[in-house]
Amino acid sequence: MSQSHSVARRYFLKTTAAGIALAAAGIAPRRARAQAETIRIGFPVPLTGPFGTEAKDQVAAAEIAVKEFNDAGGLGGRRAELLVRDDKLNPGEAATRTQELIEKDKVHFVVGSLSAAVQLSVNAVTKARGVIFVSISQSDAINEAKDWSKYTFHEALNPHMTAGAVGRYAFPKFGKRVVFLTADYAYGHEMVRGFQRAGQPLGVETLADLRHPLGTTDYSPFLPRIQALKPDLLILSNFGKDQVNSIKQATDFGLKKTTRLVAPVLLYTARLGGGPEAFEGVVGGTSYYWRLEEKVPSARAFNDKFRAAQGGAVPSDYGALGYAGVRSVLTAAKGAGSTDPEKVITTLRALKYDWYKGAQYYRGCDHQAVQSVLIIESKKAGAMKNPQDVFDIVHIDPPDESTLRSCQELGHKA
Repeated sequence: MSQSHSVARRYFLKTTAAGIALAAAGIAPRRARAQAETIRIGFPVPLTGPFGTEAKDQVAAAEIAVKEFNDAGGLGGRRAELLVRDDKLNPGEAATRTQELIEKDKVHFVVGSLSAAVQLSVNAVTKARGVIFVSISQSDAINEAKDWSKYTFHEALNPHMTAGAVGRYAFPKFGKRVVFLTADYAYGHEMVRGFQRAGQPLGVETLADLRHPLGTTDYSPFLPRIQALKPDLLILSNFGKDQVNSIKQATDFGLKKTTRLVAPVLLYTARLGGGPEAFEGVVGGTSYYWRLEEKVPSARAFNDKFRAAQGGAVPSDYGALGYAGVRSVLTAAKGAGSTDPEKVITTLRALKYDWYKGAQYYRGCDHQAVQSVLIIESKKAGAMKNPQDVFDIVHIDPPDESTLRSCQELGHKA
């Protein structure tokens, strides 16, 4: 070997070693940063507008799930963060905020929504970009093949489940002549269809389906007609402030003397806002009520965490959904050892969980959470043990896939 060749070779080895050392020095911090990268969860909910009270409860409960995850060490030291955005109960606004969360804030997952139409808008953005979306409000359409994708998980009940459970309880007890007072958007329409489907084999008759705009404050134009129809049941397929206002005005008008008031989703927050006199005797459904803690250990554990974080307050039904949606996706990420969507989807699909109300799991074809439906009745003031004791749980429909629309009906392959 010539002297010049030997010198060249030593120079090559020296510079190569130095290059590797420099590269390693640069790569190691980048790898460490990637391993410690915060797990970001986008959380679009309507903080302003008629559902603002429920949305704020969703945020409060979701933060508890994030804290639990972080306190337990996160995912290999990676902590989670909740990025809350106000979708203003508007599908266009929700799409914009969700796109920003994905493209600007680089969220790994999206959890949220509090409207059937809004969640479909969020879902359209997330599925186009391959981001997991856990919906925490009611919708039938989100389970249907035309709107669904493998990235879509539905933690909430859906109108078919809720209206079916309430109808099966209420129609045999209270009568079969029905008037609907319906908020004129997807949620209200889906609830009516759910009741009508449950009532068909029981011979239930729809006398009228009276529709009102979202955010209506004056229901007096509807009440004389409802009274003249003499229904056994007035079913109020609305939500939030609409539910409070319509129930209060129906009570003041005297409809309860001849007609039982029923709400497919009877809200804890609405009952607090409307008071015991207006809501007395109203029957409805819910995914959660805090007094479930008397029978279900996970409910007590969740309630205690919420009380500690919120000065003794108890969580609402939609607050519980915020907690469950975030806890599910973080648990799946931890189980998968990754935030990679394909790995997390696989783990979510296999998840059997009991976060706050008893056993649940996601059905394979549409990722609908199979879960119980609680039937509740609003208590009179004299029967309340404390200001939070507003409902009696009168029946629980257990988790059962047979109460869901079939996968084939939804357009999914068998």
